[in-house]
Amino acid sequence: MFLSIVIPAYNEERRIGQSLDEILRFLKSQSFKAEVLVVNDGSGDSTPQIVTDRMESYQSAGFHLRLITNDPNRGKGYSVRRGVSEAKGEIILFTDADLSSPITESPKLIAPIAEGRADVAFGSRALDRKLIGVKQSVVRDFGGRVFNFFLRFITRLEFKDTQCGFKAFRRESALPVFRLQSIERFGFDPEVLYIARKRGLRLIEVPVVWNHSDDSKVNYLRDSVDMMLDLIRIRMRDIAGRYDDTSRGVSSEVCQSTESER
Repeated sequence: MFLSIVIPAYNEERRIGQSLDEILRFLKSQSFKAEVLVVNDGSGDSTPQIVTDRMESYQSAGFHLRLITNDPNRGKGYSVRRGVSEAKGEIILFTDADLSSPITESPKLIAPIAEGRADVAFGSRALDRKLIGVKQSVVRDFGGRVFNFFLRFITRLEFKDTQCGFKAFRRESALPVFRLQSIERFGFDPEVLYIARKRGLRLIEVPVVWNHSDDSKVNYLRDSVDMMLDLIRIRMRDIAGRYDDTSRGVSSEVCQSTESER
């Protein structure tokens, strides 16, 4: 298996079907073997059924579509970790369910890893803002810039955008990183990159096409405060040695989740 695509999904019945169709069209244009893992994070809508309904079309095209369910809702960070822990591909790509960055942009992240130039490649909206189609509101954009300032100050991660939901990892390098990840909601991105840098992995920030979605699950005020606090938690956990124990396995709670596969 060359590529695993992990999609965290919470109440995504309006978008997940179209996104899976777009991903399948992309995969059909490629020559590699791939799988798609949708991690249903305790959705209360028809998200799981929509995923299940598309399993046959994936199978007939020679690809695997898997549905993994968290019960109850645990958060995006937990869902991505769960998907990574079960992925089989040499390269693992995770993307938001709305495909804010089109799946056709994924070769930009896959190539540096496949060519041995990086262990982690992640999409950035800030490196080339001309690639942004549908822009965020001025308030959200300003908030993102403020968050990035504090991220650089607190974590010393010298990247322009860590929050774009479009990242790829070399599997053998990613598993130890995600075993140490503990933040379960939106603040998990800088934690993963922080751990990856601490482990000496090669990280590359890549400009990608991106379009803002009005259906974003981020609660601007509440989640912004939580993510700021998460930056402090990352530094405190590092000082406490929480990111030094590479023998720790993925939380046993993961085993309590259920999976459906055809």
